[in-house]
Amino acid sequence: MKKIIAFFLLAILCLSLFAGCQTTGENAGNTRTITDGAGRQVNVPEKVESIVCVGVGALRYTCYVGAQDLVVGVEDYEVKPGISRLYNYVNFDQFKDLPVIGTNGQPYTEEIINLAPDVIVMSAYASVEADDLQAKTGTPVVVVPGSDTTLDTGAYETIRIMGQLYGMESRATELTNYLKGIQKDLDDRTKDIPDSEKPSVYVAGVSFKGAHGFEGTEAGYGPFALIHANNLADTTGKTGAFDIDLEQVLSWDPDIIFLDFNGMKLINEDYAKNPDYYHSLTAVQEGRVYSQISFRSSASNLETALADAYYAACVMYPEQFKDVDPVAKAGEIFEKLLGTNPYEDLKEAGYEFRTIKIGEK
Repeated sequence: MKKIIAFFLLAILCLSLFAGCQTTGENAGNTRTITDGAGRQVNVPEKVESIVCVGVGALRYTCYVGAQDLVVGVEDYEVKPGISRLYNYVNFDQFKDLPVIGTNGQPYTEEIINLAPDVIVMSAYASVEADDLQAKTGTPVVVVPGSDTTLDTGAYETIRIMGQLYGMESRATELTNYLKGIQKDLDDRTKDIPDSEKPSVYVAGVSFKGAHGFEGTEAGYGPFALIHANNLADTTGKTGAFDIDLEQVLSWDPDIIFLDFNGMKLINEDYAKNPDYYHSLTAVQEGRVYSQISFRSSASNLETALADAYYAACVMYPEQFKDVDPVAKAGEIFEKLLGTNPYEDLKEAGYEFRTIKIGEK
């Protein structure tokens, strides 16, 4: 009798081990392995049904790919209303009541464990190590590069990885092809314009680590880089956003000035104290001051940056862009990346493509 019982126990054990072998292992059963943006091999469910996003860009690009319905928790700034991040603005009703799982790239580990998402999607801008977060939560962590400019390799790679992770490869391919078409269109229209025929341009009020006034500018400014603009900040030897000596701008006397709406309050306050400085600039005297809708809020918002590029190009190169309506083009871009066109909402909030008279409210 004891031998019979031992036999059955051994049989049950073997069956259990066999079943375990069937459901574990790379790409077996209901799991698969993907390579993330950090080069890590990550085992994830065959079908991802719930995620949380950690770090700037992770939720933004998830929305671009169209996977916002998978999100079960968000970082704290995503539950506050605002129009500076359009991916959040158009999905705010969906995000505002979700559990908060972190702040600015710092995850709340316990909250994530309680939610038990299938995957944590983490941007390279987050403040934690992916392996550490994965070990602490017991949840697969997939790193995406994100982007703080426009159409760089980080943007395209993020879309590709998310398409694979979410099982939305066709949407990722469609979006990539659209964005490459945008990039080619802007490049083809501007790459052969002789430098002697390009106006000199200066962009002010650029946001970086908060709002900046007329001194806040950027070398390699994303919308200008896409259209081969003669950006005076590029001649300084600096990279990225920085504060410039205002006497240098006066010395340059740029042909065209663009102002980021995020800096307009500070610019107008400075104008009230020193109007003579601004009226010394030829572009101000002759009404060649134009808007840029603020695209950098918790890193770069791609749809707004691309819309800014088309508007700036229409101002700088009217002949090459005579067939483009920048407002209509912005609407097309918004529809493609966000699924809707909130341009009229932007306009109502004071953000629109137009000439600007410094000092006016």
